[in-house]
Amino acid sequence: MAVTLSEAAARHVTRYISKRGKGVGVRLGVRTTGCSGLAYKLEYADDIAPEDHVFEAHGIKVMIDPKSLPYLDGTELDFVREGLNEGFKFHNPREKDRCGCGESFRV
Repeated sequence: MAVTLSEAAARHVTRYISKRGKGVGVRLGVRTTGCSGLAYKLEYADDIAPEDHVFEAHGIKVMIDPKSLPYLDGTELDFVREGLNEGFKFHNPREKDRCGCGESFRV
């Protein structure tokens, strides 16, 4: 089982943590919502919970709670710029369908 970050995502996380002045990495997870059932969640983490699964990519720690790991296994988190927009993008091989608005997904 593995979850990774692209180099672009790792650079963005590193810059953001430096600006914040604290943090150990990012915590990824899923929550129940939307018309397709699940939505990704991402937050900067200041500590590692005992139950977290911890992965490291390009020097950045990625923490995932045990309930979210089966939905995120194999996922790569990328940071992309498209025109004037920029943000994180999840490349999840387990994703079977996504709602029309892009808010939620199904595995």
